[in-house]
Amino acid sequence: MAAVSLSVSTVKPLGERVFVKVSASEEKTSGGILLPDTAKEKPQVGEVIAVGPGKRNDDGSRSELEVSVGDKVLYSKYAGTDIKLGTEEFVLLAEKDILAIVN
Repeated sequence: MAAVSLSVSTVKPLGERVFVKVSASEEKTSGGILLPDTAKEKPQVGEVIAVGPGKRNDDGSRSELEVSVGDKVLYSKYAGTDIKLGTEEFVLLAEKDILAIVN
């Protein structure tokens, strides 16, 4: 089996999928207590790195996605597929799993 080398620039989502870079998780609580890795929650905010071409309609045309590259988004807690490239974490989501665009 051949090894595949992935980088952010080689990942292109298909259909209505979105590739998101996960924001760093909180290191401390609001009271200043340091959290160990096992107690940290999975972040639900990230930046859109790449988007697919959109969902194909019945007539063959494509619906444009509501998010675009560079948007900061809030997504469902257990949604998507987690991907680790080097030291950075990403998640591949369906557009329906994105809850909001964060300003």
